[in-house]
Amino acid sequence: MNILITGCNGQLGNEMQLLESSNGAYTYYNTDVADLDITDAAAIDKFVTEKQIDGIVNCAAFTAVDKAESNVELCTLLNAKAPAYLAEAIEKRGGFLIQISTDYVFDGTHHTPYVETDTPCPDSVYGRTKLAGETAAMAKCSRTMIIRTAWLYSTFGNNFVKTMMRLGQTKDSLGVIFDQIGTPTYAHDLAVAIMAAINQGIKPGIYHFSNEGVISWYDFTKAIHRIAGITTCKVSPLHTAEYPTPAHRPHYSVLDKTKIKQAYGLDIPYWEESLEACIQKLQTT
Repeated sequence: MNILITGCNGQLGNEMQLLESSNGAYTYYNTDVADLDITDAAAIDKFVTEKQIDGIVNCAAFTAVDKAESNVELCTLLNAKAPAYLAEAIEKRGGFLIQISTDYVFDGTHHTPYVETDTPCPDSVYGRTKLAGETAAMAKCSRTMIIRTAWLYSTFGNNFVKTMMRLGQTKDSLGVIFDQIGTPTYAHDLAVAIMAAINQGIKPGIYHFSNEGVISWYDFTKAIHRIAGITTCKVSPLHTAEYPTPAHRPHYSVLDKTKIKQAYGLDIPYWEESLEACIQKLQTT
């Protein structure tokens, strides 16, 4: 198979590249905006046709949640329209699309983990555009697999883990929100799950994926500092109201992973095990 990876310079795209050499006798085309503009339908169609692409993993998106509130047009183009263009192009070849989505398609008012059949109710521009991307992708490509994830981090790019390590090393104290509950996702683990889906065969539909367990941002920060050996920074809990942001964040966005675990026989690591693996890589490279 010939597989197109979009957004290859992001957290997930980079993790995908690390697994490619050991994942089947496939040819991967790793692209970012300089190689392929996914907001250009004609360019996508040409690329998919000329390279005889059999499957697409769309890791590209507008992910700056707060900036999205004032950049609706660009956010819509990248998160809603681009997936439709990718889906249309790959459908012509009878191929598959794996579209990465988000827990932000929910407003976070649940108190039990969200399952794939729960009705989406986004409460931010980012969430609404990502939901529109899901809908468009599934409408345009019959072999679309949506994977919703949450709290993504890795050794690549800018993310919460890196930020908290940096702040912990440079500040005496930090305030971190304790009343938003979810589950971190190590991008490496998500990449492993995507590769499993490619190898075993795409089963169209919506799936949820994050690491196992439940935690708040405050507890996550405490764990980051403990594992990283940061002892000089005092971390205090904050209410969401004490740290206002342009975009609404879900107060509870735990995702139920039963469906994807059963579909692909996945053994998903506990969040703390994956955090330890990521921090170890960060400290040794």
